[in-house]
Amino acid sequence: MSDAGRITDEGLARLRSRVGIPEPHTAPPRYLGADTDAFRHVAECYGDDNPLWCNPDYAASSRWGGPIAPPPLVGGDSLIGEDEVIEVAAEHQDLMKGDPLRGVHAFYAASAREWWAPLRPATRVWRRNALVSAQDKASAFAGRAIHEWTAQVFRVDNGPLLSAQLRDMVRTERAEARARKKEAVLEPQPWSEDELGEIDAQYAREAPRGAEPRWWEDVDEGDEVAPIAKGPLTVTDMVCWHTGMGMGMYQVRPLRLGWKNRMRIPRFYHRDGLGIPDVLQRVHWDPAYARKSGNPTTFDYGRMRETWLIHLCTDWMGDDAWLWRLDCEFRKFNYVGDAHWMRGRVVRKYLADGDRPAVDLDVSGENQRREVTTPGHATVLLPSREHGDVRLPDPPGGATDLQGALDAIAEQFVQEG
Repeated sequence: MSDAGRITDEGLARLRSRVGIPEPHTAPPRYLGADTDAFRHVAECYGDDNPLWCNPDYAASSRWGGPIAPPPLVGGDSLIGEDEVIEVAAEHQDLMKGDPLRGVHAFYAASAREWWAPLRPATRVWRRNALVSAQDKASAFAGRAIHEWTAQVFRVDNGPLLSAQLRDMVRTERAEARARKKEAVLEPQPWSEDELGEIDAQYAREAPRGAEPRWWEDVDEGDEVAPIAKGPLTVTDMVCWHTGMGMGMYQVRPLRLGWKNRMRIPRFYHRDGLGIPDVLQRVHWDPAYARKSGNPTTFDYGRMRETWLIHLCTDWMGDDAWLWRLDCEFRKFNYVGDAHWMRGRVVRKYLADGDRPAVDLDVSGENQRREVTTPGHATVLLPSREHGDVRLPDPPGGATDLQGALDAIAEQFVQEG
C-alpha cells in the first residue's frame, strides 16, 4: 500500500533531515532594489498612510534621516530578496528531491517575523531559505499533524542582516481532516447605514502616531493599543492587496504570461464555468469557485491580517520606535463582507538584553461575530528619556551571515522543544 497522503515516521525523518539545508525560493522577488514607490505601493495595499515609508521630505526629519520600508515589505514571502543559493548543493540533491509527505494536505497556519535593521530605498537585498523545524503534534482537527516551519532570512548587499520571516505549514492527512471537519453555516453579513457609520467613525479617529515619540517611561502594563478597523472586506480590497504584494508564490500572471505559467504548473489551473482554465487562487475573488472548494464565499489571505497587525503596531508606536518581532496564527477565514478590529494590550514592560527598553503586546484581529481569527504577539522597542534612542536588535545567535541566522533559528526550535 502506498504511503502517499499519509504521515509516516520515515517521511517525517526524511523531512527533518532537510533542516538547515538552503535551497532556492520557489518564486522570484517582486521588487528588485525596491524604491519609495514600492514602499508606498506595499503600505497602501494594506491601508497604511504613514508618510515615514515614502515621503522623503517628511522622513528626512525622522531619526532615520529618510524613508524606510514598511515592515511587511522587509521579507514577506516573495516580495524582495535575490537568492544567495541558486541551486541545491550537489551533495544534497537526492535528499531534497520530492516531498517526504507527498499527498499530505498543507495549510498556512501561522507566521512569525523579526526585523533587525531598516531597509533603505533602492537597496539590493539577498535572501536564503531553508526548513528550520518539523514538529510532530496531535491535532483536534485532524489527528496527527506536522508543523513544517520554513524560514527566509534577508540581508542588505554588503550590509547588515535585515529580517526573518517564518511560515508554519501544518500538514494533515486529508481523510482524517475530512472526517473531523466541522461544517459551519455562515450567512453573508449585511451592513446597515448605522453600522457602516460606526466603522467610518472609527476610520476617522485613526492616524499614525508619527513624529511624536511614545516614551517607554509613559507606557504601563495593561495599556490598550487603540483598535484600528479593517473592512468590511471587499474583492476590491483583494485587488489592491495584489497591486502591492504581487501574486505570490504561484506567480499568477495574465494572458501570454498566464499561459506560460499554466504550462509550468498545469495542476494549479482548473476550468471555470465557460471551460477556461483559471487559477485555484481564485477562491479569493470568485464566489462560485470558493463555494466549490467548500467555503461559503470568497475570503482573504492570512498574510493580509498579519500586515494589519503590523499596521496596528506601527500606528501606535510612532516613528522613533522599532517593531522587533511579530507572530500570529490564522485560525479562521476572513470572508468578503466581514469587518475586523485589530487590537492590542501591553502585557510586559522590561529592558530587553539588559539595556533595550521594550514592551510585549498581545495583539489580535476580531470580526463582527466576536470571533478572534488572528491572535498574536509583538515586541516593540521604544525610545526612552533615560536610556536614549532605540538601539536596533541583534540577529539571533549574533549571526553575521544568512546561514548563521538560519542555523540559530533552527537551534531555537530545538531549545524550545
